[in-house]
Amino acid sequence: MKKLLSALLIAALLLSLAACSGSETTSPAETGSGEVQNVTLTVWSPAEDQSNDLGNWLKVCMDNFSAAHPEFNITWVTGVCPEPEIPGMVTQDPQAAADVFLFTNDEINDLRTAGALMKFGGTYAETIRANNSAAIVESLTADGDIYGVPFTTNTWYMYYDKSVFSDVTSLDAMLEQGVVSFPLTNSWYLPAFYVANGCTLFGNCNDPDAGVDFGGENAVAVTNYLIDLFNNPNFVVDQDGSGIAGLRNGSIHAMFSGSWDAAAIQEVLGDNMGVSALPTFTLDGQTLQMKAYAGSKAIGVNAYTKAPAAAIQFAAYLGSAEAQRLHYELRNVIPSSTELLADPAISSDPVVLAQNDTFDRTSILQPFVAQMANCWTPVENLGKGIQSGAVNHDNAAEQTAAMNQAMNSTGIS
Repeated sequence: MKKLLSALLIAALLLSLAACSGSETTSPAETGSGEVQNVTLTVWSPAEDQSNDLGNWLKVCMDNFSAAHPEFNITWVTGVCPEPEIPGMVTQDPQAAADVFLFTNDEINDLRTAGALMKFGGTYAETIRANNSAAIVESLTADGDIYGVPFTTNTWYMYYDKSVFSDVTSLDAMLEQGVVSFPLTNSWYLPAFYVANGCTLFGNCNDPDAGVDFGGENAVAVTNYLIDLFNNPNFVVDQDGSGIAGLRNGSIHAMFSGSWDAAAIQEVLGDNMGVSALPTFTLDGQTLQMKAYAGSKAIGVNAYTKAPAAAIQFAAYLGSAEAQRLHYELRNVIPSSTELLADPAISSDPVVLAQNDTFDRTSILQPFVAQMANCWTPVENLGKGIQSGAVNHDNAAEQTAAMNQAMNSTGIS
């Protein structure tokens, strides 16, 4: 018995040391003693997940987890941190950061570089693969390892007034029927047109050596198309909330956004709210499919956590079908769980249908290589140039080449 206890304690110690060095997680070690473990878990999430007005999803999940795991006596510490701010908060001092946090998949590179993100291996990786689509798993995989438990996809699509449009599969047809708003100066949206015409980012597979191909004749053709689109009387640039405002006052009839705007748009359009994946557009006689950037949001575990067994299991629970269903019911966070997406009560939701159709059919996975940081400003500047008139048909080739060169540089000059 002494030898058995000694072996088990050594196994537990090795697991703890592996976690602190950022190694992959497998099944948590059992103490074999049956004693309750006193642990402290710090969890960071967006404010909405902790709002009592929205059902306090995080607290309900913590209570559920505590009830299901009497082997842990958990002291919970919570902090508010929106997913996009996680890299700055965690990487400035990983050892002082939260044990468990919610993040977007494009932050994997920064968190890995800081050694602050634990891998999920063993039965955890098997469960993640079994409960999610291959594309979602790919969005959280780097160098063959999975770095988070997904809980939702992250992309954008189209909202429209059903009383205005009879055909929402074609942007050309829509522009003949009503006014369409699009965030032309937002570099998360604008690449949809370039990718549609064969432009690529890092080989479309997170290969930094492949670089960005937003140059050449195909890219110039898109720039010229966008100049004409901007000058179409039925086109409006969506900026600073003008899209929803336009839907409200009737000056526009379609806009592009994500699930975060669903409730506000539903309030404005009511039964006339339509939601769909991205439309096609016609360029030089060819029908091309717009392609949004897509990714995922996930629960991560800090590699420096002092309570790896509890942290890993809690992260797995937050990404479980039970917790995702609660997230959807309280906050309309669209689940990634294949089990839930097969539930008619969820799959019949038009926003769920649009988001998943976009993810599966009219999107590309947004690259998360470090060089992606050089791509945002050049694309934004081109959109602003079209809006101001600084980019026109006379200099479209020159301006497109400059954008491509800047996207492939180590910085913006």
